[in-house]
Amino acid sequence: MFHSEPDSQLAGRICLVTGATSGVGRATALALARRGATVVLAARNPLKARATVARLRRQSGNGCVEALVADLSVQQEIHRMVREFRERYGRLDVLVNNAGARFLQRYLSADGIEMTFALNHLGYFILTNLLLKELLTGMPGRVVNVASEAHRLCAGIDFEDLQGEMNYEGKAAYAQSKLANLLFSYELARQLDGTGVVVNAVHPGNVMSGFSRNSGWLSWLCHVVGSLRAGELRLPGQAAQGTVYLAGAPEAARVSGKYFIDTVQHPSSEASYDGVAARRLWEVSLRLARFAEG
Repeated sequence: MFHSEPDSQLAGRICLVTGATSGVGRATALALARRGATVVLAARNPLKARATVARLRRQSGNGCVEALVADLSVQQEIHRMVREFRERYGRLDVLVNNAGARFLQRYLSADGIEMTFALNHLGYFILTNLLLKELLTGMPGRVVNVASEAHRLCAGIDFEDLQGEMNYEGKAAYAQSKLANLLFSYELARQLDGTGVVVNAVHPGNVMSGFSRNSGWLSWLCHVVGSLRAGELRLPGQAAQGTVYLAGAPEAARVSGKYFIDTVQHPSSEASYDGVAARRLWEVSLRLARFAEG
């Protein structure tokens, strides 16, 4: 449905959405823009970023849609993007960590870290921690981490082979990264309890988007066919409903450290509530992150 002008539900709020040039990220950004927010897209490709900004402004009727360019698997680029964000905006009301991918083969990021872990977990971890000051000045700040039911396929974080150096399998690496999203979400919520910043995770479902296309057309086709057979394939606008709910619903400002499927709270796997593993993952992530650059 076309909206000729934004409503005012989120007017005055500044929202940063990663992975926002396609799929769930773009649908989330569009929904937030239609609700009157200032929406900042974090995107890797500058051409796609500019095209998406123009498209979302046109579709939402909201001229306050902008973009920052960064590859969120590269720590130096995250730091640079955060500096640009601070200079332009000074505060942040909603951070949607959505950017992610699945890799059939083992690749290393520019920082020498296994790519699935670098993008899907460390990207969330570093960006969020760098923007905590801005979130603490939000009204109130919210962090929404896009996770996945795939986390249930992982019985626990393999700290002895965290980056798949001894044994790498794409599906298992992805499941582990999604479990890491939940461990991070719950630990961050615990640390921020009482500050006014809430942290929640959401599963968007299997989405008809470009996800998995980075691993080749065969991987993407298998993703689509498998989802169709299970009757679970959704359009991006449908899949974004839970993310938008956690980003903007008034009642969601009173909920933290929870896992949602769409707009409904659900228990996550037993492994995701392992506080010892969460704190260990936090410490490992701190060692791998280059916070001195910020």
